[in-house]
Amino acid sequence: MAAWIALSCGVLVGLFVGYLVGRARHGDPARRPAGPTVSDLVQRWVHSSHSGVVVLNHFGDVVIYNPRAEQLGLVRNRQVDERARKASELVLETGDPVEIDLSPLESRGGRTPEAVLGEVRPLGEGYTVVDADDQSDAVRLEATRRDFVANVSHELKTPVGAMALLAEAVLDAAEDPVEVRRFTTKILHEGNRLGTLVTELIALSRLQGAERLPDMNTVDVDAVVREALGRARLVMESTGIDVTTDADSGLLVEGDRTLLVTALSNLLENALAYSPPGNPVSLSRSLVDGFIEIAVTDRGIGIAEEEQQRVFERFYRVDKARSRATGGTGLGLAIVKHVAANHGGEVKLWSKPGLGSTFTLRIPAHLDAPAPAGADTLNGAEKTRSGRAAVASLAASAAPSKSDGAGTDHGGMA
Repeated sequence: MAAWIALSCGVLVGLFVGYLVGRARHGDPARRPAGPTVSDLVQRWVHSSHSGVVVLNHFGDVVIYNPRAEQLGLVRNRQVDERARKASELVLETGDPVEIDLSPLESRGGRTPEAVLGEVRPLGEGYTVVDADDQSDAVRLEATRRDFVANVSHELKTPVGAMALLAEAVLDAAEDPVEVRRFTTKILHEGNRLGTLVTELIALSRLQGAERLPDMNTVDVDAVVREALGRARLVMESTGIDVTTDADSGLLVEGDRTLLVTALSNLLENALAYSPPGNPVSLSRSLVDGFIEIAVTDRGIGIAEEEQQRVFERFYRVDKARSRATGGTGLGLAIVKHVAANHGGEVKLWSKPGLGSTFTLRIPAHLDAPAPAGADTLNGAEKTRSGRAAVASLAASAAPSKSDGAGTDHGGMA
């Protein structure tokens, strides 16, 4: 009996010691800090979501929503958008998810999204969730793509159609060498124009697309100016228009020389194509607030203010007939705009009807390069005045002529 009591006491002591050891190892549940509940975690997820999230009960009342839902216009004053509420009723009836357009019915100004697409899904027990995203960028991109395809189709159709008609004319005039030569010259012109269009389309797609740009190097601005002038030499000779330039500046930029020459050549060709015969074009270089500015100024009739932003759009032309007559594609200024943007700069336009226009290519200056002693260094206000002065100087340097009236409405570029 004594042995059995001793054994029982030993077992009890062992169990008690085991309990103490286990409690020390795992801690007292009552003393452990309470973690977030499932409800807390759900609320955290809803509020941190990049999508607009709204949970509705079977009455269509808002149970929970996040700030993004308010920004997208799904919820106002704790009331869900009526379209989402009706979609929720349908989901409760069928049990199937429903996609819904929740775009604003009217513009509310500011940064209001233009296109909001959502999906309503069942959660069970009479609850549904509305999950919506801002699709404005995708919608704008699709609209841009459609416009681009339509514009390209139209621009390609014109020279191709002209070449087909000219080829028929050549066949009809096969016995007349003079006529054959005249028509084949026109075919060559249309073919060159078509080739230029394709080349500029490829260049523009590279500038706008995901293709990696060339490595940036230190580029001599004066060398860029000289090469661009060389490219424009034939146009200068054929139009009889001189380009006056300032002295070498010694300025440097960080960029890709080929792209910069292309951009400046486009600005020069644009000015030459739309300037009245005998009226000079000027080119100047300056250092302004850490940017190298290369300004091309012509003395045409100027560009109306409402047209000034649109001239940088692809295929946009103010004077379509004149642009096509000079072989223009409508892509030149769009290329200039994207070259500048890819260099961290911009292209600016100052124009006044009756005075002329100044296109200014602004590229960040090479950081390690000190300003040359002879460089033109201006602040922003001084540069604005100098743009007007450049046009006024050109106006004074050329005698007025009747051809001024046919001058420059600049299109998307020659």
